[in-house]
Amino acid sequence: MAFTIMHYLLSILLILSSRIIEAQIIFNNGITTTTACSLNRTSFPPGFIFGTSSSAYQYEGAADEGGRTPSIWDTYTHNYPEKITDRSNGDIAIDEYHRYKEDVEIMKDLNMDAYRFSISWSRILPKGKLSGGVNREGIKYYNNLINELLAKDIQLSVTIFHWDIPQVLEDKYGGFLSPKIVDDFRDYAEVCFREFGDRVKHWITLNEPWSVAVHGYEDGMYAPGRCSAWKNLNCTGGDSATEPYIVFHYLLLAHAAAVNIYKTKYQAVQKGKIGIAINVHWIWPLYDTKSDHLAAQRALDFMLGWYMDPLTRGDYPVIMRSLVGNRLPKFSPHDSRLVRGSFDFIGLNYYTFNYATDAPQLSDARPSYLTDPLVLLSRNTIFSVQLLIQQLCMSSYLKIM
Repeated sequence: MAFTIMHYLLSILLILSSRIIEAQIIFNNGITTTTACSLNRTSFPPGFIFGTSSSAYQYEGAADEGGRTPSIWDTYTHNYPEKITDRSNGDIAIDEYHRYKEDVEIMKDLNMDAYRFSISWSRILPKGKLSGGVNREGIKYYNNLINELLAKDIQLSVTIFHWDIPQVLEDKYGGFLSPKIVDDFRDYAEVCFREFGDRVKHWITLNEPWSVAVHGYEDGMYAPGRCSAWKNLNCTGGDSATEPYIVFHYLLLAHAAAVNIYKTKYQAVQKGKIGIAINVHWIWPLYDTKSDHLAAQRALDFMLGWYMDPLTRGDYPVIMRSLVGNRLPKFSPHDSRLVRGSFDFIGLNYYTFNYATDAPQLSDARPSYLTDPLVLLSRNTIFSVQLLIQQLCMSSYLKIM
């Protein structure tokens, strides 16, 4: 892999920018004053875009209104409320479904340039599949939101999938554990392109496939809450040694299928761009030893490389093939060609970093995505200074490196 440090610096700035805007609002309201986070628009190049973002399940509410059917997150939050910090759910959320005009006005008042939101799959296709019919009430809602944003001169980016698999598809064939979902996702994405693509010029197929695969199927923290029984995490079932890799594979194939349909049928006329939003933690060696430097590279390959190698060369990193073996799915020649180069842009969500140390002893551990890299990760930071920065900039994600 070869990536320049500028990509990471830009991502850090993007995260910082949203926090700085929030901080300035509070400071200007007289709660406190500080110069520790004094960046402003003039600190950035001309044309730098400031915006905000959301996901459908966390914002829309109206969970059982307007023809929408449950997603796996509805099921997860209702059946396992103890896994949510405040035992909340998305039944009402911030009620953007009913209050989208107020929300857009707030964005305008905050002097935001852009808004990224996601579409609820089960609000568009209540039965998960195109053959089950398109919900016109759902189409109407997103048309209203899009038109309101454009009327306020707010640029928009649309995420097609932000983790909320229709529960009906989870029940029918296991969601992203099945290859059947690739065609169903392609069909759903095409409905979005057809209905909204005349106005949407930036499409994001998937938000953070890593988070879905790892937290949904390795440690069970996210819906559908699957992991191996030996982890003793009260999961709904699963296999942490195989399912994260299977799910990630079908997520990539679904992404590529959606990009292909957009590029072959819609892009020339609609003149938009399409990409994917990935997340990565930067990795530093814990000790300045050859083994820890190699461990840090392995950890990056198992996260950043897991995305970027297929997207740029059509296959998973060699080290993953070596360590995971036949548990790692294989791309057919056709799928490899479809995935390779399937993006106009890559969105990078950067939150934090980890230290890595070599852990050869994990070769004797039970196999799972978290043990396969033979790496132990930690956040060995300078806690006092880190806490000060977190308090001043109002973000638990900012770390001292």
